[in-house]
Amino acid sequence: MPDISEKLNQLADLHAQKDSLSAAKQALIDKALPPEAKARLAEIEAEFENKAEAADTNIAALEATIKAEVLAGAESVKGAHYQAVWNKGRQSWDDKGLTAYAESHPEVMQYRKQGEPSVTIRKMGTKAE
Repeated sequence: MPDISEKLNQLADLHAQKDSLSAAKQALIDKALPPEAKARLAEIEAEFENKAEAADTNIAALEATIKAEVLAGAESVKGAHYQAVWNKGRQSWDDKGLTAYAESHPEVMQYRKQGEPSVTIRKMGTKAE
């Protein structure tokens, strides 16, 4: 059975294969399109890029306004398609400080909860050669 490092390398290979398939597909599409169609597609992409950026800006501004208003009202609000969910601020404790305090007051440890460990897989940056 391969070790985890080898499995991570296999995962990288699978991602590379997927990227290669996507590149091969795009190359065939580019080859199939006449130059006039490619030029028109580039024009369409440029036209809609600015419109998409403007839409993203408007979305971000409205989301910020909604969040500020929901925070001020301190309650969730539903729309027809979206809802803004108000969440109470999370409490946290100084774990180092409480652990040190627990050395002389071990009874506080009964109130300490430990969550389950989890794993995330992150793509590593490439090293410059």
